[in-house]
Amino acid sequence: MTPKQLAFQTAASGIIQKLALRNMEGYFFEDSASCVRAITELMEDGSILSWGGSESIKECGLMDAVKSGNYVLIDRLAAKTPEESRELYAKTVLSDYYLMSSNAITYDGELINIDGNGNRVACLIHGPKNVILVVGMNKVVPDVEAGYKRVRNLASPANAKRLGRNTPCFHTGKCGDCLSDDCMCNHVVVTRRCGIPGRIKVFLVAEELGY
Repeated sequence: MTPKQLAFQTAASGIIQKLALRNMEGYFFEDSASCVRAITELMEDGSILSWGGSESIKECGLMDAVKSGNYVLIDRLAAKTPEESRELYAKTVLSDYYLMSSNAITYDGELINIDGNGNRVACLIHGPKNVILVVGMNKVVPDVEAGYKRVRNLASPANAKRLGRNTPCFHTGKCGDCLSDDCMCNHVVVTRRCGIPGRIKVFLVAEELGY
């Protein structure tokens, strides 16, 4: 590993210990390929999978891997009507594995996520049997407040560009604390502990993934 990756490994070791105290499992990988391999080996053939909107799980190759694997996939984007969307969401809640990332994670093992519709954070909180998060070490922050600022001023402007949202951050590149119709920051969730031991599994990768 490079010196940077070794530093990431040292930081991840402490985070993983803190996650364990919070009833969450943590793992560290020096690259995306080994991370994706571990996740696909973890999920049994025939498992029901769904996912939230995440650039990280695309960039690391996990989405390509699951689409070519022997799993039952629930794709919320396949819905053509609001009714179909509700039906797919209901199935998502009962999935065996829910795949996502975290907008930020603290050195103390807390997860910070901001969501527009709330479907992603809802499944993180309750429903799917297992939640797998792929998190690049670029998302590690000192504390919750720093994580909140990171999401609003780094991740949200990038997502606004990606999704074409008419928000202040789209135009200025920083949070405008808006209440606009296109606002993506409707729900702020801090996961400080998992009520079901091991349900939330955090896969830390020594790469820059997502926003």
